[in-house]
Parts: sequence; structure tokens; C-alpha cells
Amino acid sequence: MTLKEKLDNLPARPGCYLFKDAKGTVLYVGKAISLRSRVRSYFQKSRPYHPRTELLVQRIADVDIFVVDNEIEALILEDALIKDRKPRFNVRLRDDKSYPYIRITHETFPRVFVTRKRVRDGSHYFGPYTDVKTLRYTLKTLHRLFPIRTCQADLTPEVVRRKSVDLCLEYYIKKCQGPCQGLQSPEEYAAMIKEVKRFLSGQTDHLVKNLRARMQALSDRLEFEEAARLRDKLQALENYRNSQKVVQTDERDRDVIAVAREDDDACVVLIKIRDGKVLGRVHKYIAHAEWHATAELLGSFAGRYYGEHEDIPQDILLEEMVPEKEALEKWLSDRSGRRVYIRAPRIGDKKKLVDMARKNARFLLEELKLQKLKRDEKTSRTVKALQKDLRLPAAPRRIECFDISNIQGTDPVAAMVCFVDGKPKKSEYRVFHIRVKETPDDFAMMREALERRYSRLLREKKPLPDLIIVDGGKGQLSSAVSVLRSLGLEQQPVIGLAKRLEEVFFPGVSEAHMLPRVSSSLRLIQQLRDEAHRFGVRHHRKKRKKRTLKSELDAIDGIGAQRRARLLKQFGSVKHIREATVDELQKSGLPLKVAQNVFHYFHPTEK
Repeated sequence: MTLKEKLDNLPARPGCYLFKDAKGTVLYVGKAISLRSRVRSYFQKSRPYHPRTELLVQRIADVDIFVVDNEIEALILEDALIKDRKPRFNVRLRDDKSYPYIRITHETFPRVFVTRKRVRDGSHYFGPYTDVKTLRYTLKTLHRLFPIRTCQADLTPEVVRRKSVDLCLEYYIKKCQGPCQGLQSPEEYAAMIKEVKRFLSGQTDHLVKNLRARMQALSDRLEFEEAARLRDKLQALENYRNSQKVVQTDERDRDVIAVAREDDDACVVLIKIRDGKVLGRVHKYIAHAEWHATAELLGSFAGRYYGEHEDIPQDILLEEMVPEKEALEKWLSDRSGRRVYIRAPRIGDKKKLVDMARKNARFLLEELKLQKLKRDEKTSRTVKALQKDLRLPAAPRRIECFDISNIQGTDPVAAMVCFVDGKPKKSEYRVFHIRVKETPDDFAMMREALERRYSRLLREKKPLPDLIIVDGGKGQLSSAVSVLRSLGLEQQPVIGLAKRLEEVFFPGVSEAHMLPRVSSSLRLIQQLRDEAHRFGVRHHRKKRKKRTLKSELDAIDGIGAQRRARLLKQFGSVKHIREATVDELQKSGLPLKVAQNVFHYFHPTEK
């Protein structure tokens, strides 16, 4: 079915759509209340679009749709499809680093600890925490308030019943109540974990009241030592509460979300407010943000963030109202079990909270720009230094480096790595399986690799690199120069790099040129050479291993391609095949005679 036929037959129902290019790659994933209206709107000739949207429409060759029952299901499905397909034209959210979480494990007696990796096994996560200092203080306060076990033991009911785990020091210093020996019941521990979750959610008022009531009761019973212990816990909790900034007096749980944007970059910030206090801040950077409206950025962030986190507040304050407000509210209300409101305040204290989030987003976006500027300046200085040191006519923004890997001419491989603006561009790496006669002639191998590479670039009319580096001395450089001359590329900058003294050779110059040992240009050349060598050795080993496996098993009478593949699948490696008995070989599907042939091939002395 053609694209036009698909557009004519789209249903007027909720769902998701996937735009694809001619190769079947997903370009964009979207959702709609009416697939027919939304998808067809992209192809209206009279409608003005952002240039990036026009580029998207020009590349659309096919469309797939998923029909669902309502807008909420479309919202959830869109998020799942974007995570799975990673389409180029969708909003791309990314962290500047991997932030830590506090994890409460899904066990009979849960543990509480810091992690950067989320595992979907029923565990409960709080975070992410952007300030590690705050995280450590929170965890320290948590362990002062609650006797949570810190051991790694798997405390199943059977382990507790048999008392297989001994009491540790934590029990004797009253930091654990001994659940491993059955001294604390699962119900008591679960009640404590419930309080831990309330503490981490910022709901500390109830905990303060509870501690004060217990302390007073102990004091009335003249149990002053226990009362003093609760007093210390209460003081630690008050100190923790006082360290949090108070921003509102109604003590309602809220998340405040705003975005700052400039050119193609944007930063979204979410500020968590629990019991009227700022509990933390989360931010994500967005690439390719220029052609997306602010409301779309906020909606994409909210959908993905709350799809991954269980801590959903009563109110969500946004800088701008998102189009899918009703669907988001219904979805979040169903997930949290209580009514959730999404608002975009324009005046008053709530507007001030949004302004605070926007200021944070602007600050973080400026940090990102500064980091980019520093990286670009550093790269620019290195590339310019290389141009100066090698006396090149132009800055070598694109450099291609070649290296040959072989052992006495066997399994030869030529590797080419590419650096753009001083950084590896791995999508441009290439490997050449050498076709010339397998001899230790590195010069002939280098000639073949360069001829294949640059004759193809010329045929396809693609740009040539600003500099070519060949790993080796005068011989390899002469081979490269002869190939470039035969292709009419006499003016192409090319150098050779000898490993022994890091000498640089230029065409037509007999003496080596020595770059300063501390120069950034030499470090860049060494990085290119080392990367080409690593890339080449990796593919050479893979080729040699494949040939070795094939030749060794093929030498056995009765073993062909199918049996060889079956044996490797069954045993995993030649080493395990060598260790197998005749019976084990037979069980893999070999006839007795062939199994004996395999066994005696690896054990010739046991005939």
C-alpha cells in the first residue's frame, strides 16, 4: 500500500503514528486523539512549518499506526515507542551525568542504599539526587532515625527460621533490631519501612509528632535512657528539616517544572516541594529543541519523567499549559491513587515558584553552554596547533589514520579511523580485509587500503579529509603518496608516523620531523595512531579466530559446515569440544563414527 493510500484510509480514532524513511528507519513518533486529522495535517501544502519539520516531511516514505482506546493509552504508548525506537526528530532528553537514587529493595526485610542503576524488580526508588552532599546527609539522617539493616544477607523466611545468619555489631550498638534472628517481625519492619518512605517523600511532620509523643510517654514512665535516645533522633530530624528551604506555607506537595532555551539547546528543571519545603531538583538537557514549542517540551518531559518515577504530587505547576492536560491528569491520578492537578499559574506565589524553576533552568543552560565553549576552544586550539606544527594549508578538521594488522602476512586487515575536530567519529571508522597475496608486504597492503578508500570517495563525490596519517615510516608514506598520485590527488596532505621515536615524515623530505614532546598536536596524532591500532587489532583477532575455528574443525573427517556450527552452538567453544567425551559428542547429534573421529583428533594418544 502506498503512502497516499495509507493517508486516505487513516481512522479517526486515538493512537500513535510512526513516520519512516525509505529504509524503514523511524523518524518521528507522535500521538493523536484523531489519527486521521493529525497525520494528514503534516501533508497540507498551505500550512507553514519550521524548516526542520519540512525536512521531516520530505523524508517520510511510510507511516505505521497503533490504534488505542483513548488518549491516555496513546500517551503511554508514545513514551514506550520513543524509548524503544529513539527517533531522530523527537525531543531528546538527556542527563549531563548519571544521578544517584536511594533504593528500597523488594524483600521481606528491605535494605536501603544508594544506587545509580535502576532495576525493575519491585524495588522503590527515591531521587534522582543532583547534589551528592545532600544525598549523603539524607542517608545519614535516615540511618540515625531508623534501625534499618545494612547487611547483604538474603533474609528469606526459611533463613530467619533456621537462624542461619549471626547477629552482627549493628545489633549490639542498637542500629539494627536483629530481623535475621527473628527478633523483629516482618510486620514491625514493614511499618518502619513505611515511615522511611514517608521521610524520603518529605513528609516529616507526622514523624516529628510521633517521636515527640513516644519521647513523652517514655519520660512519663521514667525510662529516661530510651527517652534520651528518641530526643537525639528528634534533634537530628529537626536539623534535617531546618536545612530545607521553606517556600510555601500550605504544606501541599507540588512539583514545579519550567524550561530555558537558546538556539537548539534547552534545559528542563523540576523542583520538588514536599510539606512546603524544597526537597530537591531534577534537570534534563534537550537536544534539537529549536523546532519544538515550549509546551511540547514540557509535555514530553512530564510524560517520560512520571512514567519512570512513582513519587507523584498533588499539584504540578508548569510554565505553560500542555495540550494533553486532561489525559496527563487522568493518567497521573490513576497511577498515584489520588486526584492530581496540572496548572500553569500566571500570578501569585505559585507563579513565583515557576519563576524560580525557570531561573534554575537558565543557570544550568548557561553552564552547559560554558562547557561546550570550553570543549570547542580546547579542540580548536589543538587542531590549530597541528596545522601550525605540520605547516598545513588549512586546519585539519577531518583526519583519517590508517594502520595494518597481520601476523607474517596472515589474516591481514587495514583499519581506518576518523577524527573530526579532534574527536573520534566512530560512524566513519572503516576496516578493509586485504585482498592482495598474503605476504608480509605491509607496503602493498597499505597501497590497497588507500586505493580502495579514496577511489570510492572520488566515485561518490564525497569530501576528502584535511589530513591523512599512515602508521609507519618512509616506506608506508611512499606507498600512500604513490596511490594518491595515481588518483590525481597530488595536493592531498599526508604524513607518516614512525612508532620508534614518534617521528613524523613528510612526502619528499628524507629527514624526520620531531614534534615537541609536550605539544597537544603530538598527543592528537598519537591518539589517532593508537585508536587505529586498537581498531585494527580487534578486527584482525576476530578474523584470525574465525579462520582458526573453521580450519581446525574442518580438518576432522565427517565434520562439515552444518556439524561444525552445531558443535559450536552446543559446546560454545573448541576448548569445550576438546574436553568432551565420545558419549557427550554423540548426544550433540553426531554419529558414533564421527564422534570418535572428533575425540581422537584432539586425543591422538588415546586410540
